[in-house]
Amino acid sequence: MNNQKKIYFASDMHFGAPDKVKSRQREQIFIRWLDEIAGDAEKLFLLGDVFDFWFEYKKAVPMGFTRVLGKLAGLSDAGVRLHYFAGNHDLWLRGYLEEELNAKIYHKPTVFTLQEKKFLIGHGDGLGPGDRSYKMMKKVFVHPVARWLFRWIHPDWGIRLAQYLSLKNKYISGEELDFQGEDNEALIMYCKERLAREHFDYFVFGHRHLMLEIPLNEESVYINTGDWIRHFSYAELYEGKMALKQFIPKGIVF
Repeated sequence: MNNQKKIYFASDMHFGAPDKVKSRQREQIFIRWLDEIAGDAEKLFLLGDVFDFWFEYKKAVPMGFTRVLGKLAGLSDAGVRLHYFAGNHDLWLRGYLEEELNAKIYHKPTVFTLQEKKFLIGHGDGLGPGDRSYKMMKKVFVHPVARWLFRWIHPDWGIRLAQYLSLKNKYISGEELDFQGEDNEALIMYCKERLAREHFDYFVFGHRHLMLEIPLNEESVYINTGDWIRHFSYAELYEGKMALKQFIPKGIVF
């Protein structure tokens, strides 16, 4: 009997958006999924934008999300290794999730060997050609001075301001971009450029809110995990093979 466990990948939950009621509904679905995978999960990769906004003050974090955080803590305590990639909405991670969830935190694409396959894994924002304005803005946001200045804003005002700006995101508002084709998708172009220099069996990213599984050549595949706003999707690695799936529990109407 093969007792090899599974490795799961999910991204772009954007909990907290667009409002408390709708976010709570999605949280409950996500928690049901976490319950379902708890028995056979070895590792869980969260590929960014789990929260629509996240900033860790010295003595405070955004209110809410206790059900999700508690469930993730339970998985971690049960031996499931959590890997958390900062996205463009939750990039201001300071150590809270490492301390509370024992999660390993990443801020850029990272190489892994999983079940004898070579992976490049990340969130995906700012990669590939183009989008210079965002890349410049991100450099400002992650700069230590910017983080220090924001920390001086009272959390009641700072979090409210950030949430207001975050809700203008085109993915949250429903203005989801269509697939642009392999030659125009910045993430795919980035993966092909990396592949020209180094072999990977799988490239796994989030950010685009699309379920994508695209062969880059005979040996390499690009996978985008979709989101938990419209797709409720995830990727699963078992016996060295990746599969994109959707979680559709009984009693839930999409």
